[in-house]
Amino acid sequence: MKISIATSLFILLVASLFGWQGHQRLVIVRETHAKLATTAAGLGFSVNLAHPSNPVRITKRERENKDVDAKAAAAQFIAFAIEMEAIEKKGGSPDDTQQKRSIEMMERMTSLDSSQLKILIAEIRAAKDLKDETREGLITFAIMTLANDHPQAALTLLTESPDFSKGEAMSTHMVSSALAQWAKDDPLAALDWVRKNSAKFPDLLTDSAKSGLISGTATQDPRLALKLIDELGIKKTSNLISQIAYAAKTPEERLTTLNAFREYLASLTDEKARSETVNSVMSSLAQGIAQLDFNSASKWIATANFSPVELENFAENLDYYTQKSSEIGQWIDWVGKTLPPDKADNNIRSIVRSWTRKDYQAAGKWLATAPEGPVKNSAIRSYAETVSQYDPRTAAQWALTLPPGADRKETLWNIYNNWPKDDSAAKEAFKQEHGIE
Repeated sequence: MKISIATSLFILLVASLFGWQGHQRLVIVRETHAKLATTAAGLGFSVNLAHPSNPVRITKRERENKDVDAKAAAAQFIAFAIEMEAIEKKGGSPDDTQQKRSIEMMERMTSLDSSQLKILIAEIRAAKDLKDETREGLITFAIMTLANDHPQAALTLLTESPDFSKGEAMSTHMVSSALAQWAKDDPLAALDWVRKNSAKFPDLLTDSAKSGLISGTATQDPRLALKLIDELGIKKTSNLISQIAYAAKTPEERLTTLNAFREYLASLTDEKARSETVNSVMSSLAQGIAQLDFNSASKWIATANFSPVELENFAENLDYYTQKSSEIGQWIDWVGKTLPPDKADNNIRSIVRSWTRKDYQAAGKWLATAPEGPVKNSAIRSYAETVSQYDPRTAAQWALTLPPGADRKETLWNIYNNWPKDDSAAKEAFKQEHGIE
């Protein structure tokens, strides 16, 4: 689908230039709605907070007013899109005022309920003055909005519309998003819908679309999510495995998910598949755990009773996800005490390498106070080799604190090899001084 400037004003502009602000405003709109609903309940009005746009009772006049409001909103969207098309035709770009208006229109669209969004989509579809690509883009955005709060309604629109049932990338993405939202609330109902509609809409319910159902289900029932991989016949599973593992957010959820994966692994006969699954799971768990403070994270790890293979895979991913510079030293010590010496050496060097690239001063301060021993020696080697690319003299000083032997010799050789090319005289002197061949 070609996206014009008129369409991107609602999608790309909002998402890129004003994404955070737009998201914050969307949150505010929803929070305000929830407060109003609570107030209404206190005054004796019954409101379904699970589906806030669907009050228990609505009068004919209220329904007519809602329909009128939806048509008025559609008219504004269409007029604004035509205005943006004209700007695009002249080779211009939206100014600040037009960008602000796009945010306001997004707010208005998110305030519409499912019946109003259906009317809005019908009005946009019938608009004769819009370009086809603009029309499709606006409808796409409306359905994406609908999918967030009313996934069933969005799926009905997608399957009933010839514009979206052809299995294009954007269509399957919207189906996946709607199924993910639905499955978070009612995974069995979402699964039943997929079972009933897979044969009817094979181009729309692709593996990519079905993955939304699985990732949404994982937030409630990781065991069921893993079973669905086989039932739905998903072929490429690596990203999906990671999504299921990362869906666990609390310590209890992580333990439940870890145990579910252990059961799932027992059903895999292919050794390569088992290895890839373990790596994906532990990588996702490391990503979540590393965001905690070290004490909380290490306590959870102790309760998880990792196998040696799980522990190794978990540690291998720490260098990617440890963000708190003040606690990286604690993680390095943990690795040194937890893994076998050869595995610990590789992981420590990887963590120190990443840390040095991000904050060489903090890494250097920790190294200066670290207790003597194998852990510090591994860290020194990695630190020296990393800083040697821009400060070989400091690197050499650290290398010479290593005990005499193969590790020191190899580190000095790596420093020589990394020596800046514009300092050839010093490089040659370093070579002669340390007998590097």
